[in-house]
Amino acid sequence: MTHNTPLSPRPLHQLADGRRRLMTTAQLRAHGVSAAETDEQCRPGGSWQQLLPNVVLLRPGPPTGEERLHAVLLYASRERSGGPGPSAPVSVPLQPGGKDAPATPYAEAMITGPAALTLHGFSTTPPLPALEVVDVLVPRLRRLRTTGCARVVRTTALPNAELITGVPVAPVARALADTVAELADAGVVRRLLTEAVRGGHCEPAAVVRELNRARLLSRPHVVDAVDSLVAEGRALAERRLYRMVREHGLPEPLWNVDLRLPGGPHLGGVDAFWPEHAVALELDTRAHRQQEDDAVWAEHVRKREHLERLGVTVVHLTPRKLRDSLEHQAAVVRTALMAAGDREPAAYVVVLPR
Repeated sequence: MTHNTPLSPRPLHQLADGRRRLMTTAQLRAHGVSAAETDEQCRPGGSWQQLLPNVVLLRPGPPTGEERLHAVLLYASRERSGGPGPSAPVSVPLQPGGKDAPATPYAEAMITGPAALTLHGFSTTPPLPALEVVDVLVPRLRRLRTTGCARVVRTTALPNAELITGVPVAPVARALADTVAELADAGVVRRLLTEAVRGGHCEPAAVVRELNRARLLSRPHVVDAVDSLVAEGRALAERRLYRMVREHGLPEPLWNVDLRLPGGPHLGGVDAFWPEHAVALELDTRAHRQQEDDAVWAEHVRKREHLERLGVTVVHLTPRKLRDSLEHQAAVVRTALMAAGDREPAAYVVVLPR
């Protein structure tokens, strides 16, 4: 007996008992199944089938969408010890569900692209069974090739995966960028980006950062979709801002106004202004290229410093803050309004519609 001989091989029929399962050829060998036996079982009309190189489904019939996901992950994953795939057989969930807490058995691999967006709950991407290929994100130096239903996407740094029904999935912004990279239809791209914002999956700035990182902002149809995304994100943030004022009992401000010195220069536009308190509020909805962001941010800092020298307090809010902590942001604004009585009187400014 050699060190490679399993101590207690399991009969073939026991391996396929219970829930639908996937195994690598290495796992089958560990259970006493030789390569010849695996080939015999995977012949046409056999009890098993090879879905991808070295990945076997232990039952006949078409694989489900979930089984294809796990097969792709088995193909692409690597054990932390360096071997191929997880060390234990994979039980495939029969029905999709919510996000799970258990750790994933797959190392250095996660689902991305349209399949990931479908798992995140997008309605504009096809259901899992309708996808011809499943994108899997792996480190750039992994020696893997695209084959069968597995399309390999490489990255210099893997993001932190989110677990959905036990499946490691790329964050929405990264999955969107990987999806958009394969699309030429401007309408489809626009619908995907719009759903990302309207559905609360992520903020426009996060999406644009990933698109920029993937060098997709040079494509005209992507730039057009990003313009729509920014407008959608700003409109959503403004609605949340109006809701914050109403629901948390803040004084009604003057909305979307320009500030000027009497007979003097233009001080800039603000999203809300409380003249009796000398408090201005600005929404930061920047989401374009880095160079544009730098110029916009420099102008914002200049305007803020000028207003504060005149005695005007400027409250800076982001769409994410309004989404995640509306009550806390209302408290920040209320504190600024209440502190007005403790400050030196502000310079008189002219308020004009923007």
